[in-house]
Amino acid sequence: MERENDRFEFVVTDEYEGLRIDKLISELMDSLSRSYIKKLIDDDKVKCNEKSVKASYNVSEGDRIELEIPPLEVPEIVPQDIPLDILYEDNDVLIVNKPKDMVVHPAAGHYEGTIVNAVMYHCKDNLSGINGVMRPGIVHRIDKDTTGSVIICKNDNAHIKIAEQLKEHSINRVYHAICHGIIKEDEGDIDAPIGRSQTDRKKMAVVKSGGKEAFTHFRVLKRFEEDKLTYIECRLKTGRTHQIRVHMAHIGHPLLGDEVYGPSKKSKFKTNGQCLHAKTLGFIHPTTGEYVEVDAPLPEYFSHLIEILK
Repeated sequence: MERENDRFEFVVTDEYEGLRIDKLISELMDSLSRSYIKKLIDDDKVKCNEKSVKASYNVSEGDRIELEIPPLEVPEIVPQDIPLDILYEDNDVLIVNKPKDMVVHPAAGHYEGTIVNAVMYHCKDNLSGINGVMRPGIVHRIDKDTTGSVIICKNDNAHIKIAEQLKEHSINRVYHAICHGIIKEDEGDIDAPIGRSQTDRKKMAVVKSGGKEAFTHFRVLKRFEEDKLTYIECRLKTGRTHQIRVHMAHIGHPLLGDEVYGPSKKSKFKTNGQCLHAKTLGFIHPTTGEYVEVDAPLPEYFSHLIEILK
């Protein structure tokens, strides 16, 4: 594929004969979502042989595809007075206990009501700028439906030093989860690389090649024989996207409430997404050099589940 500024050209080869044009572009440019590709097609930003086409158009060998990606419009991210459950705070870092349904940083469709909007109000201008205007202070994140500890960096020095610890996998991260099935072993290791799923680009998966190293240690906290569920603790040695969810599903014990990696049949227990909580977060303080560890209390729905399960 040839590129000139933000215009791309591609001549269809025989291996792509008969493929839908939206799927073709998705395979050639996996950084673009299918929904965004469809919008580009609907907005006449995609041409085939200099003519507009529909997303369902099947390409032929020799077709010349032209794609124009318009300049990125960065929305204004505004501070919002949103209550924060603060676990720890000083002049360098802020650690908050993220509730369910709250997105960590703004993205398409979520420009308000995020952790970033809340910490911009709380910290004013005291946030690191390394990750740009969309993610000030954010050095890592957890999924929208995962609860628990998230660290915010108030200056660039703190951001750099925490990011180094994340890269070196030296931050102590302990999650609690409830998964399907009864795990017989008291503890175990899952050492399996994770990459983008070949069958569904929106999902991650354990892959044979092309993935990134991923290591999870799990320990059984309690077994609920009657309900066929297991309460576990997971320690991350790496931090891949959806790592615990993918690893536990890989060994046949997907997380309770996980609508992406879990069973298609809905559970009788209401969890509003995967039952996963970032409970403990430990790190070397970027200024003092001392070890700091915080513990995020289990959310009410999680504690209630543990009480009623049998």
